Amino acid sequence: MIEVQDLVVSRGGNTILDGCSFALQKGGILAVLGRNGIGKTSLLATLVGTVAPDRGTCRIGGRPGYVPQLFNVPFSYSVLDIALMGRAARIGLFGSPGKQDYEAVRRLFALMKISDLEDQTFNTLSGGQRQLVMIAQALASECDLLILDEPCSALDYKNQSVVIDLLYSLCHDHGITIVFTTHMPQHAIEIATDALLINGKAAFIHGPVDAVVTSDNLSALYDVRIAQANFVGSDYFTYMPVLRQDR
Repeated sequence: MIEVQDLVVSRGGNTILDGCSFALQKGGILAVLGRNGIGKTSLLATLVGTVAPDRGTCRIGGRPGYVPQLFNVPFSYSVLDIALMGRAARIGLFGSPGKQDYEAVRRLFALMKISDLEDQTFNTLSGGQRQLVMIAQALASECDLLILDEPCSALDYKNQSVVIDLLYSLCHDHGITIVFTTHMPQHAIEIATDALLINGKAAFIHGPVDAVVTSDNLSALYDVRIAQANFVGSDYFTYMPVLRQDR
């Protein structure tokens, strides 16, 4: 589904990524982790096709759909209008949505349990609701690959759970391949099959999530000690930063 080889990407005359290589099979979920400003969003933009690489190859087997970080829209669009924008490529430049377009979007709303939001104004929604609408917009393009930039940023735990459960379902029940960036290792170990750690413009670790998302790798990635926290009486665990280094 995705094959990236020796990718070099520059922004504003500065090299952001230098020699990035990884692959993701159809039906997989890739979590991309790294510090702020390290190049995660630039990588996603290259996968989507809005940024051209300087060198290297980036092959995508299918139609990508993109969900940016949370934002407000400048006009009072309804939720239905926002989601219908995902049908733009099928409607055409001067076309209008038809019955099939409305039906396709409403099927997605039903799948995502947000049908009751259809007539609400997008900017009045909570962060979690807006994120679900933007995912619906991307899916409305009938994409094969869903690419999301920090889909859970600024969301509370409940809405994080809703989004993570939805991504898992889209992959396992509907065959959508997923790439998402995150600062939450827990989200990676919850649903991802693969992980890519970006530790510098030429420093990458890629592989199965179990092998890549470890305390040592995360500690090096974020330059702070990160420990594995195990839950008593189960095999369940998470990762926690030790922010006070005197402990």
